[in-house]
Amino acid sequence: MATQSSNGNTRIEKDSMGEIDVPAEALWRAQTERARQNFQLSALRFPARSIAALAHIKAAAAQANADLELLTQEQAQAITAAANSFSRSPDLQHFPLDIFQTGSGTSTNMNMNEVLAETVRRNKGPSVHPNDHVNCSQSSNDVIPTSIQVSCVIAVQELWLPAIMHLQQTIEAKAQSLTDVVKTGRTHLMDAMPITMAQELRTWRTQLHHCQAHVNEVCERLRALPQGGTAVGSGINAPREFRSKFCEHLSARTKQQFYPADNPFAGIAGQELSLQLAGALNSCGAVLLKISNDLRWMNSGPLAGLGEISLTALQPGSSIMPGKVNPVIPEAVAMVAAHLAGSYQTIATAAQQGNFQLNVMLPLIAYHLIESIELSANAMRALADQAIADFSVNHERLEEALARNPILVTALNSVIGYNEAAKIAKRAYQEQRPVIDVAEEMTDLSRTELEQLLDPKKLTRGGIPGASD
Repeated sequence: MATQSSNGNTRIEKDSMGEIDVPAEALWRAQTERARQNFQLSALRFPARSIAALAHIKAAAAQANADLELLTQEQAQAITAAANSFSRSPDLQHFPLDIFQTGSGTSTNMNMNEVLAETVRRNKGPSVHPNDHVNCSQSSNDVIPTSIQVSCVIAVQELWLPAIMHLQQTIEAKAQSLTDVVKTGRTHLMDAMPITMAQELRTWRTQLHHCQAHVNEVCERLRALPQGGTAVGSGINAPREFRSKFCEHLSARTKQQFYPADNPFAGIAGQELSLQLAGALNSCGAVLLKISNDLRWMNSGPLAGLGEISLTALQPGSSIMPGKVNPVIPEAVAMVAAHLAGSYQTIATAAQQGNFQLNVMLPLIAYHLIESIELSANAMRALADQAIADFSVNHERLEEALARNPILVTALNSVIGYNEAAKIAKRAYQEQRPVIDVAEEMTDLSRTELEQLLDPKKLTRGGIPGASD
């Protein structure tokens, strides 16, 4: 039992190592305070979603333990009631510990155990001990890996999937308005055969769909939880029925389906599923970077660049050059992509630290996964709503570039051969003339035939120019 210290600002708490002063109003107790004093390496803390997942786990564990008569119904109800407030809206001031702590996350697991026990005490509930009751049938070694999986599944379902679907829908809506807009395609940043702007945008949509499928696949594997494996995976000090009952209660609480992992040892010793999710998020970052750079290039200019589109002006672009406006949203999203790549590398290194029966970089993995989910979701919504939905097309610029594009001569390959077509293209480049004018001079084809063969809109449909449909 805690006692008030002489200064009134702290209280004295005891644990197996002895007495320690704890801030008087803090919900945590001795073990959390020791960790708070020991780990002062950064300002990084467990995200709110991680804390909410921990609270869900403690409530589900309490309910399972009551089913198995390891806790009284009164104790389980008190723990669950305390956990409910933190699972709904975590007050992070009660979870002050640095991400850079013991690699199992034991300090944060005990932080939650102590906060819930102290909350029950202040609510004048039954006697509840942080270890004996709140942590019953559990170990930090299975709780923290489980919290990573649970928090990621919920974050993906509630935040990330709606964001990527919104981005795809926004792209498709824009594409539908641009089906008849033809532009110069580019490979190696050089002029290539024409495409429609709708084809260009739907390429982005398909790439994003691939990312969505990848994340979904990994999330399905993350639903198999190691909880109940306790210290090393064997389930010592937990009833055999605990794992299934825990997952039943957790699924009911979160409205997400979870089930016991076939091999809880693997979920404690390794973090390959976390690495797979990080890889899927990084792949999405690569697509977001591609889309952002495409938008930046198409918007470049407006006079000395491509100038194909005009992004909505959101803010002044220069502190010294009046009138300059920059593509700020694509640039911000590009930085998000770079950050996702860095987080992936961090998680990749951390996932390699599965030494024997326990990975010892769990807090770092937890932090970067949730940050990556939230950051990429926010970036996708910004890209959709502030860049893609309302950009305008500079039709005159597109048509001018198309008319002067010598690469259109590719359409004549099947009629006059590659070598003759190359001569026409080179002359058109040198003389800066439309390819149709040069082709009319250098071939026996009529103007009407050339107009049919070199029609940019027809060329976007593929096939052999001039052949019957």
